[in-house]
Amino acid sequence: MTILDELAAYAMQRVQEAQQKMPPARIRECAQALPKGDFSFEKALKKEGLSFICECKKASPSKGIIAEVFPYLEIAKDYEAAGADCISVLTEPKWFLGSDDYLREIAAAVRIPCLRKDFTVSPYMIYEAKLLGASAVLLICSILTQDQLETCLGICDELGLSALVEVHDGAEVDRALSAGARIIGVNNRNLRDFSVDTDNSKRLRERIPESVLFVSESGVRSASDVGRLREIGADAVLIGEALMRAPDRREALAKYREAAIG
Repeated sequence: MTILDELAAYAMQRVQEAQQKMPPARIRECAQALPKGDFSFEKALKKEGLSFICECKKASPSKGIIAEVFPYLEIAKDYEAAGADCISVLTEPKWFLGSDDYLREIAAAVRIPCLRKDFTVSPYMIYEAKLLGASAVLLICSILTQDQLETCLGICDELGLSALVEVHDGAEVDRALSAGARIIGVNNRNLRDFSVDTDNSKRLRERIPESVLFVSESGVRSASDVGRLREIGADAVLIGEALMRAPDRREALAKYREAAIG
């Protein structure tokens, strides 16, 4: 069993536990009762030039603790002040030490869209994301069947949430497109062995139509990395660890944004 398999299995366990407190029919009813979202995450990535999705992440399976001190609200506000277009918030509690509370509080404190970064294995988690204030959810092709992916995309559309559909190879790109994904994120990190290859975005770029938003995820560490992704036509980059480890997050993001201009 790979770590990705474990993450998916634990996510399902979390869903089952949550359902004991709030049944599926009830959480669906509550989510549907909220005003429909306006796909603000998607709109933010459509702006002219390269957009930045900046991540609040305390830990990861491959790196362990990234931020011993984790003032998540301060981090999110720093990102917003420095010009981030969206914020990604880890809610996976076991390996990433995330929390639903982080997302709820950050989404209420900033004006830019927030992505619930988690291992979505059930529609239940999409309804949760809506209640937590997220504007988008992550859907990982490799842990969802095609029917599940299509169902999740349909629920996102119904709620007005954007879906960042994550792929790692050509076959998954084809699956994402077939399901109707409007935002595809190419993960440069292989979640089965955690190897990182930033050329993965370059290899898969030509398979993704210009009409579909293209996001490069993971392994973006330097301004030169950002420049290369701009050159291949990325619409957005998701940066986590490099910003979390930066002595000055605002300054680091400013340098990335300069590189995005060329």
